[in-house]
Formats: sequence, structure tokens, C-alpha cells
Amino acid sequence: MPNILIIDDELSMREFLKVLLEKEGYRADTAANAQDALAAVEGRDYDLIISDIKMPEISGIEFLEQIRSAGLTIPVILITAYASPEDAVAAMKGGAYDYITKPFNVAEIKEIVHSALLTARNTAAQPAGETFQGIIAQSPEMLKIFDLIRRISPTHANVLIQGESGTGKELVAHAVHNLSKAADHAFVPIICNAIPENLFESEVFGHVKGSFTGAVGNKQGLFAEADGGSVFLDEVGELSPLVQTKLLRVIQEREFKPVGGSHNIKVNIRVITATNRNLEQEVIAGRFREDLFYRLSVVPIRVPPLRERKGDVPLLVDYFLKKYSRLFAKEISALSSYSMEVLMNYDFPGNVRELENIIERGVAMESSNIILPESLSIASHRQAAQSRQGSASADDDFALGLEQAVENLERRLLRKAMEQAGGSKMKAAELLKISFRSLRYKIKKYGISNEKR
Repeated sequence: MPNILIIDDELSMREFLKVLLEKEGYRADTAANAQDALAAVEGRDYDLIISDIKMPEISGIEFLEQIRSAGLTIPVILITAYASPEDAVAAMKGGAYDYITKPFNVAEIKEIVHSALLTARNTAAQPAGETFQGIIAQSPEMLKIFDLIRRISPTHANVLIQGESGTGKELVAHAVHNLSKAADHAFVPIICNAIPENLFESEVFGHVKGSFTGAVGNKQGLFAEADGGSVFLDEVGELSPLVQTKLLRVIQEREFKPVGGSHNIKVNIRVITATNRNLEQEVIAGRFREDLFYRLSVVPIRVPPLRERKGDVPLLVDYFLKKYSRLFAKEISALSSYSMEVLMNYDFPGNVRELENIIERGVAMESSNIILPESLSIASHRQAAQSRQGSASADDDFALGLEQAVENLERRLLRKAMEQAGGSKMKAAELLKISFRSLRYKIKKYGISNEKR
């Protein structure tokens, strides 16, 4: 049974909240001021704290700062009868779970308390995650891939890694090499679509002096450099049919002839390839050789997009926050709860690479020690922009600019949902398919203050 501490200098408010919460099945203690609350926190473990902001001597925000300085991560909901934008910002920057104003609706406070306790419980139950060969993940999907890599790396089997751009295919390739028997030898990456077709043979297989105009000396190819180790062909789906044919022969025979050379060079290499294309469909369409596909995909590994493994988002956010806080010499310790909700509801078309970019930008822009939703506006607006259905013309949208056009759309949809829900925020949130807390945030953001609770 969760333990909740209520702090308010008004006896009537303390008693009201205590009765309300105990009827919901919670244990509730009360404190008349922050000093008594600090003593209570030292003597008992609490799952949630609800505190007034305006109190004598020590305010609710100062109380929040003190328990955070002491290393306590208890979720705190701040309430006040004297709402101000400054207090709201201070509350969220200080690490409050939420900020609500009196008088509040009973259903509203119940929903927020339930959400705060559920978030805290899920956070506590969250696995610590795993850093595997530089890959940070805790989702079952990625843990299965880690297990597969451990099993197949000691073999010499060729590996085909498929997945969308930004999912970390090269990290998987490195992991396969690092855990193989050839880990002490070279890992040579080759970006296939970065080498013009007429230079591919020379770059990959090498050439001899005088074999073509500009060949002023002998050149060792990348395959020869990888001898004894692994060659990583990234974007292998972009190779032309001619190059595919030449690559097939090398993989079959494990030997090649440099451009202009007269003798074959034998190599002992493991071939690891990656592509963001579906090579099976490319084979069906006649754009990729079937025999080459089977040679490359002895062990296929599909890296799932980030939208299919949302359980990895909090772990990745924590890693990128620490990385860029150090890089930019800032002390940003976390995202606000709503900022994390924005990320968890986002599809990440650019996958992990996009998430890293979002956090890097957020750390660079943020002036406090916690990233607020405004610093993530580009990420949240991109998806909203894609789903809008034009009540305004495209020309009008371009004239307004993307962010303003999206804000106008959100404002219209919020008002329409509130109207259809008869002023009920709970029903409006269901219509919009967003959480109750998200709806409240957006209503405050756009100043839609005349609706019923």
C-alpha cells in the first residue's frame, strides 16, 4: 500500500486530501510545514509527496530543492492557490512530478496521484540495462540480438545486418568482430555507396602501377588490408549489378586480382554486410543477385527500429544526457516527466541517431538542470505536422512557418475535443489519444482556460 505525505499549512486542506487518498486505498500522513515534513521523510519511506507551495519559512519549492539535494527521488506534486508562471517553471526545473492549482477537481488529483505512483513504480522496476560492446539497451528485442551475437561471433559465418538508418548496424558489426577469433586483426569498413562504380575495384581490390591513368604506383586494396580480420560492407544494397558479380566471386573463392595485376591474392576474411533495404524484396525485384544474397546472409540479424523497442529510450536518454552534459560542461541531470512522455510518444523516424541529436540539442539549449518540453519542440512538432489535415491551405501554412502552423492546429484540435467532450478533460484526452497530463500541459501552454474541468 503506497505511503503518501501531505504538506499544507491549512488544516482543512490536509484533512481533505487525507480522507480523499485513504478512500482510494493509500496510507496518508500529514505535516503542517516543511520542517515537520523533513523530519517525517527522515523517519519513514514515502512513495509520493503532495506539498503546498506557499508556506511560512520554507516554501514547497525550497522543500523540493532540499530533498533533491539530499539525493531523494520521491515524486513530488506541488499545489498552490496562487498560480504564477514563475512558480510553474521553478517547480518543473526543481524536479517536481507535476504542478496543479487550487481549487482542483477530485478526479484530476486522483489521476495525477495514480500516474505519479505508477511512474515511480515502473522506474524502480526498470532493469538496469546492459552495455554490450558499446550498444546500450535493455529491451527483450535487443537482448536477443546480444545473445545471437555471442553465439555466432566465434564462427567464421558471414553476417547480414538489416535495419533502418540510425539503428546502430555498424555497432552490431563491430560487436561481431570484437567477439570473434579475429578480434586482434583489422576491422575494415567500406561504405559501398560512397565509392563511384568505376573506382570500386581499385579501392577494394587494389591496383598495380600503370594499370590506368593516374595509377602512379601500386596500391593495396581494402580487402587485402582486412586479411585475417573482418571487412564490413555498409549499404551493400546500393551496389551495382556489375560490382555485385565481382564481389560474389571474391566471397566464393576468397581471392581476387588487383586491377592490372597478373596474380591472384588470397585472403582470409569474414564478410559482414549491412543495409537499410529489404534485400529479399530487392532479389524478387531483380535488383540484387540471389546467389550473392545467400552468400552474405548466412546469419541474418535484423536490428529493430527504436519505435519497436521503446523500453530502450529511458536508458539511451540517460546515456546521451551524461555524454553531452560533460561535453558542454553543463549539469543537466534529467528530463522533466512530460519531456520524457513526449519522447515515449514519438516514433523516431531517425531512430537512435535522431534521439541522440534531440538530446544533444536539448542539452545545448537548456539553461536549467532539467530539460523541459520546449527544448524538444522540433521532435514533437515533426510528427504533429505530418498528421495535420488542412483546415488551412498549404500556402497559409508556409507563410506562418512550421512551428506556428502546428501550434494553430493543436489549439484547434484541443478546443474541438473539449467541445465534443462537454468540457471534460478526461474525455478530451481520450478523444485526442493523449494522456490526461499531456492534455493539461497543452491547455496551459495555449491559454485555453475557460473550459470546465
